[in-house]
Amino acid sequence: MAAVIAILPIFGLIVLGYVLGWRRWLSHDSIGGLSWLTFRVFLPCVLLTGIARAPLGEALSPLLLVVYFVPALALFAGFNVWTHWRSGLPSAEGLAASYSNNVLIGIPMISALFGPQGLVYLFALLALHSLVMFSTQSLYAALGHGRDKRPGVLSLLKTLANPLVVGLLIGALINLADIELPAPLWQLLDWLARAGLPCALIVVGVGLTRYRLRSSLRIWRICLGKLVLMPLLVLALGLAIPGLNPLALQVLVLAAANPIGVNVLAFAAPGKEQHTVGASIFLSTLLAAGTLPLWMLMMG
Repeated sequence: MAAVIAILPIFGLIVLGYVLGWRRWLSHDSIGGLSWLTFRVFLPCVLLTGIARAPLGEALSPLLLVVYFVPALALFAGFNVWTHWRSGLPSAEGLAASYSNNVLIGIPMISALFGPQGLVYLFALLALHSLVMFSTQSLYAALGHGRDKRPGVLSLLKTLANPLVVGLLIGALINLADIELPAPLWQLLDWLARAGLPCALIVVGVGLTRYRLRSSLRIWRICLGKLVLMPLLVLALGLAIPGLNPLALQVLVLAAANPIGVNVLAFAAPGKEQHTVGASIFLSTLLAAGTLPLWMLMMG
């Protein structure tokens, strides 16, 4: 019951955002302005204040990254070998099955369940999440077809060098260098950070109105791989390798169980694959409302 109560406000705000977008109660300019503020101001402040105050210590352990990224890359490879064998072309399906929405859904969920003690592990993961997965996808695309059909190096760098990464880096610098910020500045950053999570979830809901709910074996396979197989692999590896903090393992499993991140759509080929990935994002977000509480209960 506690797991359901923890996740209800998260998906309640997503539903609110969907209704606002579906009914067009928010104008196009309003949605654009809210999204800009959320991703360039509010969420960077969430990451900055969180990691600046977090006890980094064990969170910087390579074991944390091994337990998460080995299963993620294995799933990425498995899906892409299958789809490439059938179509002869690289796709974004492997990325969809292995890339979690760990900012928009992960941060509010981990914050509600574990507080700052859990967020430090998620922040350590976020520092490399996009870098590892997007770089792997770009390399795979480069080996699979011509330069005109893959995200370029400049596009990748723009994706990685974003305000979220900047917020993480500034927060880490403040923490590691033990920099004392003036109290009024901390207050300002805290106020901005408090607006980040609810606004981010509303933006997710509004964004889902761009996708259509489709159903096919392909889409269900991607969603099951993301919501069931990936957290299961992370849990199995975390239990098999000794030395990982139990709280860290809980955070990693729940991060792996998050729905597909919306940024995957940027790597999908126009046409049928974009429709498939978009529908997978939509369906995985809906299904996560039921699967995430189950993973929470399983992890205690």
